Amino acid sequence: MDDPEWLARRFEAYRRHLRDVAYRMLGSSSDADDAVQEAWLRLCRSDSAVVNNMGGWLTTVVARICLDALRSRKRRIEEPAAPEYLAQLAGQGDVDADTDVELADSVGLAVLVILDRLDPAERLAYVLHDMFDVSFEEIARIADRTPLAARKLASRARQRLRGTARPPNFELSRRRDIAEAFLAASRDGDFHALLAVLDPDVVLHADPAAAQGNAAIEVRSAPLVARGALAFSARARFAQLALVDGRVGVLVAPRGRLLVVLRFTVALGKIVKIEVIGEASRLAQLELALLDDEGMRQHLAS
Repeated sequence: MDDPEWLARRFEAYRRHLRDVAYRMLGSSSDADDAVQEAWLRLCRSDSAVVNNMGGWLTTVVARICLDALRSRKRRIEEPAAPEYLAQLAGQGDVDADTDVELADSVGLAVLVILDRLDPAERLAYVLHDMFDVSFEEIARIADRTPLAARKLASRARQRLRGTARPPNFELSRRRDIAEAFLAASRDGDFHALLAVLDPDVVLHADPAAAQGNAAIEVRSAPLVARGALAFSARARFAQLALVDGRVGVLVAPRGRLLVVLRFTVALGKIVKIEVIGEASRLAQLELALLDDEGMRQHLAS
C-alpha cells in the first residue's frame, strides 16, 4: 500500500474533484493548484494504509488548507486594482487566461464575487455542503464547530448570496429583462438595441476609478450613453447580472475578481440612470446578491 505509483494513481483519480473544491473555496486557479499540491504532499507524509475513504480524506485535507488560506487572506489588507489593470479590461493585454475563464464561467462570476465576501467559515460550510454535499458533521470537524453551528454558517451564506432587499418578483423579472437586453446589446455592439432600452434623457455617472481618470464623469442622453456602452463591449464578456443594493445591476469581474459595478435605475420600462462604480471603498460597501433563485440553481448545478 506504500507503493508511490499506486498512491499517485489514487490521488490522480481525485485531482479534478479536489481542484473544483479548492477553486470554489479560493476563487483562484493558481491558489487552487497550490492547495491540491499541498494535499498531495500531506498524503505522501501520512500513513495511507489507514485511510479507508481516500476521497473523503483528501476533501477534508483540501478544505482545511483552503480554510487556513482564507483566514490568512482575510487578515491581509487588499490593495485596490491598479489603473493599468482597469485599462486591460478595455481590451489591452491578456487578462483572460483560458483556464481561469473556463473555471469562472463554470461557477458563475456573480457567485464567485459574493463568495469572496463571506466569512471563511461561512464559505467553507456553503461550498462543502451546498456544492459538494459534505455533511454538516464533517464540516463541523474541519471548522472546529458543532454540527448545528456549521448548519447556521451555511444558512447565513445562502442568505448573503440571495440578498435581503429584493423588489417584488414581477418587478424583478421586468427589470432583469431590461438589464439583460442592455448587456446583450453591449456585448454585440448593437447601437440601436441599446437605444431601445435607454430613456432618451438617461444619465450615466462614473466615479474616477471607473472612469479611469482623476475625476468623475457624467454623460446625458441615450445616444451618448449608448456610444459609451459600445466601448464597454470588451469588458462585457466579464460581466454578469446581479442585485446591487436591491436593484438590478451588472458586475464586471474578470476571473471572479470584482472591478466595476453598474447599478441601474429603471422607470416605465427604460433605464433612466446608470451608476458606474469602481472605487474599492465603494465596492466594498455594496450589498451584492444573485439575481434570482433559478440562476443560483443553475450555477450550483454546474
